Amino acid sequence: MTQQRLAAGDPAPDFTLPDSTGSKVTLSGFRGKSVIVYFYPKAATPGCTKQACDFSENLALLNDAGYEVLGISPDAPAKLAKFTEDEGLTITLLSDPDKTVLTEWGAFGEKQNYGRTVQGVIRSTFVVGSDGTIADARYNVRATGHVAKLIKDLRLA
Repeated sequence: MTQQRLAAGDPAPDFTLPDSTGSKVTLSGFRGKSVIVYFYPKAATPGCTKQACDFSENLALLNDAGYEVLGISPDAPAKLAKFTEDEGLTITLLSDPDKTVLTEWGAFGEKQNYGRTVQGVIRSTFVVGSDGTIADARYNVRATGHVAKLIKDLRLA
């Protein structure tokens, strides 16, 4: 089965998901701003913690350049709240337990894991322009060093 992949120029699929406090966050509510939307497999795991901390540590730089950051995983809001508190995260984390948004964005499906093909979250990052279209789509990104590369590619550093 071929899974949908988004590409630059595509409209970003809108979504409304609960954050770590249970408040609803809607992508279209950010129109007029650029948004970095990233998908990660599981809160409080080594790679996902590194990535979330990297985004949090660079949030002021990203915000100053006009970017908001939204992280999405299948974790429940309560788990996201604990992850945020334990790691001192400053980014907004959203819960997609039924994986609807993950699937719409092509961030859930077949992937390689230790040489086996499995169904799971595909670590992915998207830059959504202020007009709601995808400016950059990256699938199968690495947790470590990814945020630094993104900042460099966006010419922010």
